[in-house]
Amino acid sequence: MKLWGGRFEKETDALVNALNESISFDQRLYREDIEGSVAHAEMLGKQGIISMEDAAAIVKGLRGILQDIENGKIAFTTENEDIHMNIEALLTARIGDAGKRLHTARSRNDQVALDFRMYVRKEISVILEQLLDLETVLCRQARKYQTAVMPGYTHLQRAQPISFAQHLLAYANMFTRDVTRLEDCRNRLNECPLGSGALAGTTYPIDRWQTAKALAFDAPMNNSLDGVSDRDYALEFLSGLSILMMHLSRFAEEIILWCSWEFKFIELDDAYATGSSIMPQKKNPDVAELLRGKTGRVYGDLMSLLTVMKGLPLAYNKDMQEDKEPVFDAVDTVELCLPVFAAMLDTMTVLPENMRRAAGKGFINATDCADYLTKKGMPFRDAYTVTGRLVAVCGAKGLTLEELPLEELQAVSPLFESDVYDALKLENCMALRASCGGPAVSETTRQIEAVEAFVQNRKA
Repeated sequence: MKLWGGRFEKETDALVNALNESISFDQRLYREDIEGSVAHAEMLGKQGIISMEDAAAIVKGLRGILQDIENGKIAFTTENEDIHMNIEALLTARIGDAGKRLHTARSRNDQVALDFRMYVRKEISVILEQLLDLETVLCRQARKYQTAVMPGYTHLQRAQPISFAQHLLAYANMFTRDVTRLEDCRNRLNECPLGSGALAGTTYPIDRWQTAKALAFDAPMNNSLDGVSDRDYALEFLSGLSILMMHLSRFAEEIILWCSWEFKFIELDDAYATGSSIMPQKKNPDVAELLRGKTGRVYGDLMSLLTVMKGLPLAYNKDMQEDKEPVFDAVDTVELCLPVFAAMLDTMTVLPENMRRAAGKGFINATDCADYLTKKGMPFRDAYTVTGRLVAVCGAKGLTLEELPLEELQAVSPLFESDVYDALKLENCMALRASCGGPAVSETTRQIEAVEAFVQNRKA
C-alpha cells in the first residue's frame, strides 16, 4: 500500500504509476533528501514534537541508508514513486515506528522544494569552480600572446588591429559575468522552504530557524505558500546557464572559424579533434561543434520549465514534477562542456604569424590613418574622407596604405609626412591603443591581472 493511500480503495492503474513515478530521475537527490530529513528530525526532537530517542534513531537510520546508497547496496523501487518515499519506506523498515514519525510537521511539498533548492545550490558551486578554471586557462593563454597582432572583426569583416590576448580576454570578461550571475542566483535562492508544510505551515511548534541554519540557509522562506510554489531559483539558474552556453557557443564558433584553412589562426590538439570516415586529410573541430550544438539543449531546458510554470495557480501542482529533468539535463550538459572547452583551449596551438598575415590585409589601419591626419589638425570627417580615397587608390593598385609612396599620400593631403609610416605600422597601431580596455600590452596586462585577481578572490 502506498504511504499516501489511506483514503483509496482501488489500486493505482499501472500506466498511472508509470506516469506518476519520478524515482527514475529524482534519485540523484538522495543526499539532499537525507540531509534535510536529518535536520528535520533533530529539530522535531529538540522541540519535543517527537522524543529525543526517536529523533536519534531516525538520524542514525538515515545515515546508515546514506552510506548504503553510496556503497551501491540499495535498489530504489517505482512502487514508492519518488526519492522521498523510497527513503522513508527504507527507514521505517529498518527502525520501525520511529521512522513513521519523521514526516511529522512536514509535507512532500516542502520536502521536495528543500531538496531541489539544495541541489541547485550545490551544482552552482560546481559550475562556478569550472568557470574559474576556464578563466585561468584564458589568462594563461592571453599572457603568451599580448603582442600577437590579429585582425579584429565587425560584420565578420576585418576592422582594426587587436591582439590575440585582447580577444581571449573579451571572453574572460563574459565568463566573469557568468560567475557573478550564478553567485547572485545562489545568494537569492538561499532561503529554506522546510516548514512550509503542504502550503499553510503547521500547527506544531517547529523551529524553522534551526533547520534553516542546520542546512546552511540564510533564513526560512518568508511565506509558506511561496515556499512550496517557488521555482524562480531553478528558472534563474537555467537562464544563467543559457547565457553561459551562449558565450561558449560564440567562442566555439570562432574556434571553428580559426581552425579552417581560410583563417588558420589556431590548430587544435589531436585529442580535441576528429577525422573523416572518407577524407583522410580532414581534422574536424567536432568538440567545438558539439559544444555549439549543445547550447540548444540548455535553451530548451529553460523554455521547458518556463512553459511548465507559466499557468500554475498557487500552491503546489503535480506539473512541478517536471521541474527536475530540465535542470538535471542542463547541469549535466554544462558540467561536461566546461572542462572539455577549457582543456581544448589550453592545448591548442596558436599561429600568430598567420594572424599577422591576415591583419596585413583589409586596410585595418585605415582608422589610424584618419587619426594621424586629425592629430595634424584636419577635422576627423575630412580625414575620414581622405583616407577613404586612399583606400580606393590602394585597392586599384593592389597596395596597402603603408606601401603607398609618400608623394602619393601628399598628393591627397600635404599633412602627410614621413612619420606616417610609423603611425600605419600594425604593431604600433595596436600598441598605441592604450585606452582603458584596449589591446595595448599595458592594458591587456591590467585586464589579465584583474581577471586573475577575481579568480583568486573566489578561490580563496
